[in-house]
Amino acid sequence: MLKGKTAVVTGSTSGIGLAIAKGLAGEGCNIVLNGFGDAGEIEKLRAGIEAEHGVKVAYNAADLTKGSECAALIKFAEDTFGSVDVLVNNAGVQHVAPIEEFPADKWDLIIALNLSAAFHATRAAVPGMKARKWGRIINTASAHALVASPFKSAYVAAKHGIAGLTKTVALETATFGITCNAICPGYVWTPLVEKQIPDTAKARGMTEEQVKHDVILAAQPTKEFITVEEVAALAVFLASDAARSITGSMQQIDGGWVAE
Repeated sequence: MLKGKTAVVTGSTSGIGLAIAKGLAGEGCNIVLNGFGDAGEIEKLRAGIEAEHGVKVAYNAADLTKGSECAALIKFAEDTFGSVDVLVNNAGVQHVAPIEEFPADKWDLIIALNLSAAFHATRAAVPGMKARKWGRIINTASAHALVASPFKSAYVAAKHGIAGLTKTVALETATFGITCNAICPGYVWTPLVEKQIPDTAKARGMTEEQVKHDVILAAQPTKEFITVEEVAALAVFLASDAARSITGSMQQIDGGWVAE
């Protein structure tokens, strides 16, 4: 379906991003991985995806909090594989604290990585997509792009921003064979979610188990975490020709959270 095309997936050395990269590789996409981690482990991931799916996989360690490095990541992919056909803006970070205690540097980091990086990467990738009259931009947003939760001011603000960016880019590229959509997961069991549980417990004065069952899963009527494979399957669909008329959308995969 996507054989011979190239996908850049940010934040793809673990969690949702890694699952999306594997899903797209399974459809024949060459992949550019990006993210932090142990160099040896990242090389194992890169080589493993390449061997399993018979595609080419490269890795770039761009620091996406810097706009110039976002642009350099896109140029690296274009130089390596000839094009960027699918861009998945997935990289993200979280911090949980009451607004009056929220560190200003954490705000700046979250806005830079969760929102501004998507702008810079999209800005760099769109000219090539327009020239080829085909492209897929998929932004990993969140149910928090649609609703809010306490103690997550920066994250909620960034994800609401991603929703606006997604709609704007979709309108600007609609006549060029390009789609731009956002995936809005509920709570997915990833290292990002796991790491925020202690902070949430502290902020709410609860145990970690109480946070997991009474706060996190309380938001999802299914009472189950979303899996990274489910999110990846949705991303693969949005990259396909079957989804060519879907653009500017917020695709909820949240166990019914936002329906309430």
